[in-house]
Amino acid sequence: MTTASDTPVLDTLAAMTLDSIDRCGLDERTFLLTRIAALVAMDAPAVSYLAHVEPAANAGVTAEQVQDVLIAVAPVVGTARVMAAADRITDALGFAITVAES
Repeated sequence: MTTASDTPVLDTLAAMTLDSIDRCGLDERTFLLTRIAALVAMDAPAVSYLAHVEPAANAGVTAEQVQDVLIAVAPVVGTARVMAAADRITDALGFAITVAES
C-alpha cells in the first residue's frame, strides 16, 4: 500500500521520470533534448515544458540546442506544431524566470 500524499499526480510523474532516467543510457543533455522533441511531437502544453526548463538549463542545454531540436523535428511534426512549441517554451521560460526572481 502506498502512503497518502497531497500531490499524488505530481509524485507519480516524478517517480516515472526518475525511473526512466535510471533505465536510460543517454547522457543527461541528450535525454532532456529527446524529451523536448517528444513534447513538440505531442503538442504539449507550456506546463509540460516548464518541467524540463530548469533541468535542461542545469544540464547545460543551450537555447541554440533547443532551437536545433525544433529545426530537426519540423519536417516530421510540421510548422504549426513547432511554432506552438516555441511559444510554449517561451511561456515556460518566462514563468520560470518570474518565479526565480520572486
